[in-house]
Formats: sequence, C-alpha cells, structure tokens
Amino acid sequence: MPQPCGIPAGSWAGAQPGQHRERLWACHAVMLLAVMLPSLMAELHLLHIYKKNHDVTKTRKGKTDQLLRVDDHDFTMRPAFGGPAIPVGVDVQVESLDSISEVDMDFTMTLYLRHYWKDERLSFPSTTNNSMTFDGRLVKKIWVPDVFFVHSKRSFIHDTTTDNIMLRVFPDGHVLYSMRITVTAMCNMDFSHFPLDSQTCSLELESYAYTDEDLMLYWKNGNESLKTDEKISLSQFLIQKFHTTSRLAFYSSTGWYNRLYISFTLRRHIFFFLLQTYFPATLMVMLSWVSFWIDRRAVPARVSLGITTVLTMSTIITGVNASMPRVSYIKAVDIYLWVSFVFVFLSVLEYAAVNYLTTVQERKERKLREKFPCTCGIPHSKTMMLDGNYSESDANSLAGYTRSQMVPEEEKQEKMVVHLAMSNASNSPRKRGLKGHMGLRIIQNTHAIDKYSRLIFPGTYIFFNLIYWSVFS
Repeated sequence: MPQPCGIPAGSWAGAQPGQHRERLWACHAVMLLAVMLPSLMAELHLLHIYKKNHDVTKTRKGKTDQLLRVDDHDFTMRPAFGGPAIPVGVDVQVESLDSISEVDMDFTMTLYLRHYWKDERLSFPSTTNNSMTFDGRLVKKIWVPDVFFVHSKRSFIHDTTTDNIMLRVFPDGHVLYSMRITVTAMCNMDFSHFPLDSQTCSLELESYAYTDEDLMLYWKNGNESLKTDEKISLSQFLIQKFHTTSRLAFYSSTGWYNRLYISFTLRRHIFFFLLQTYFPATLMVMLSWVSFWIDRRAVPARVSLGITTVLTMSTIITGVNASMPRVSYIKAVDIYLWVSFVFVFLSVLEYAAVNYLTTVQERKERKLREKFPCTCGIPHSKTMMLDGNYSESDANSLAGYTRSQMVPEEEKQEKMVVHLAMSNASNSPRKRGLKGHMGLRIIQNTHAIDKYSRLIFPGTYIFFNLIYWSVFS
C-alpha cells in the first residue's frame, strides 16, 4: 500500500504525532509547488509583456491617479495668477490668401495659428520626456489664451472632419495650442492710384480680456514666426512681401494690450485693366478723330460717329465704377477715362462749330447775291456748290476780273470769290462809300478747322499720355 507523499512506513513508526503533521504539510507543499510552478511562470511572462506594451488609456484610474489632474485645479484663472504676466508666444503659417475685395475693402486669409506658453498645472511625470497630444475636447477643460482678430468681419475654425484643433502638452508643463482658421478682416485701401496702385493690409491679433500686466503676447521667433506657402498667388495682385510687427494698443476704459500685426503688401497687375479699360478708351478717342477726314457736308456720318464714341466712353466709365467702392476722391483711372471722354466730346463740338460756320457762310453768300446781283460770270446754280477751301492768295488771282469776264467752269466749283468792279462815274453816296476799293472779297475757309484738328487733337492726347504714365507708373 503506498504511503503518503511516498514516505516509507518505517519512518512513521517512531515519530510523534506533531512530527507526522509537519512532515505531511511539507510533503503537500512540495507537491502543490510542483503542480503550480508552470502556471506561475506563464503569468510572470504575461506580466512582463503587459508592462512593456502598457497603454494608459485602457487602465481605469481614480481621480487621484489621473495623469494631468485636470479636475484638481481651477483653470478659469490664468497660470501664475497674481504674479507677473504670463508670456504667450505666437507663430503663424499662412496657408492661402483667398480673396481681396475692393468694393468691401477686406481680405480673406486661411492660416494656422499657434500659441506657446507654460502651465505648471499640466505638468506630469515622465521617464521618456515624451509629449502628449490631444484634440479639441481637452481645450474646453483647461486655460487657453483668449486671442482674437482685431477689425475682423468674419472668422471660423475649420471643423471637417473634426475641429481642426491640436493641443500638445509636455512633461514640464509647456503647451502648444494650434488652430486652422479662416478670417475675413478689414483693409483700409487707397484708390487714388487705381489701377496702378499698391495696397498694404494687416491682420491684427490681440488678447481680448488680459492686459499687458496679465498676458504678454509676442512673436515667438521674431520675423521667422511668419511662414507662407510658396504657392500663394492672386489673379489680380502680386504679393510682394509679408512681415510682422508688434506694439501696444490703448483703450481708455480697459488699459494697454499687446497687439501683433501680420502685414503684407500687394501690387496690382495692370495688364487686365490695359485690355479692359485703357485700350478701349484709347481706341474710342482715335475713332472720334476719323470724323476730321469726313466731308463736312456728310452730316449723318459725322454726327452718328461722334454720338457712338461718346456713348461707348460713357459705358466704359460706368463699367469701371460699378466694380469700385464709391469713394469721394478721384482715382487715376477716372482721370484717364474722363480726359478721353472730353477728347471724344470735343470732336463732336468741333464738327458742330464747322457746321455752324458753314451755315453762316452760306447765309452771308445768299445775302450778298441778293444785294449785289452780279456774280462776275458765275452762274447762280453754281454758287451754292462752292467749297471755300482756298487761301486768300488764290482769291487775289481773280482780282482783275470784271463783269464781262467769265470764270472757267472748273474753277467756279472750287472757289468762292465774289469780285465787284465798281465804276468811278457815279457820284451817289453809296458809290462814294465804296470808292477806292478795288474789290470786295468774302472768304470763309471753314475746312481749315478740320485741318488744324487733325494735328492738334492727336498731339495733345499723346502729350497727355506721356504725362499720365510718367506720373502714375
């Protein structure tokens, strides 16, 4: 019969009862250890793996064991409340400059806004000195700077697919707070040189509640705090430069605040306005000069050409002003368009003057024919077709003609000359008043106005363009 724990029966014979129990317990303990040793080794191996790949997010901890201890502090107050101002560094990366509106005088920009500060209430023990990154849900539980955009009209934080907010906490309490924001802000523009202008706009950042005694806002790396995407471009502007500045802003009721500025300079592209405004206006002015080469008796042609150019210039001026704010000062494009309009209008007035003088000339001619029936050999039917386009020297060549002398037919259609050969035999007062005059010549050369206009109008307009582009370019 087998003995307990494999101990021979003779060994039990001389033993006392107490010694039997001790031997029996030792025997069972050895047997139990032999049975459980493999399972204990397996558990120790699993425990080693667990510590090596430990995930704190899967461990339930009590309030006193939380890593950041957010609930143990009052985050409604700034860090180091009651002490010196907390420094908050800022840097910005401009992702895009979306639009510039001259009518609304504003611009729209998308950027990454980052804040840096230290809050010892968020410090935590770490052997590896690794930071911890959180999304926007933790932001609502801790203190963050209350930075806002001065003179902004609209702004929002992007929320696709989730709020574009990142919070990174380091073991020593340093915090990085980043947001992706699109903001539309006011830009005071000066259009006195439009469209040959440059505009400087600024995006201003400031703490809303904390004065410079509580919060010191500064550019973290000076001018290097502003980064821009190399692909940023605008259809109507050339981005010349970005730069940062900072200064104090004073409010009479609340005090002094630190204010940061992101300034950028834009140079307008002129080629679009050359095609859409300057070239059409110049062509309309040149088109109005065509009337100087049209016969002054072609009234419908010259009048319709003048009216067409005037109306076209009015349309160009209206179209330009429709896309601009209603400013109370004169813009560079206004000077060019209105001077061009004046040139077009003067070409219409020039023909009105020519037509009026022609009418007056013909009226005087009819009165002279009625007063002095002599036509000096010129038939009555031909005198209404005279052009009057010859100089006084040409008329003087006919001074020797008398009533009996006839003017050649080809000259009668070109010259308007009325020569009266007076007799010295009469003694009446009327004849004595004309005594001593070899002849009376009436020459009305209205066509000379067109000749002068062909030179004066283009020369003056070219001179104006030279001055205009030298001043505004």
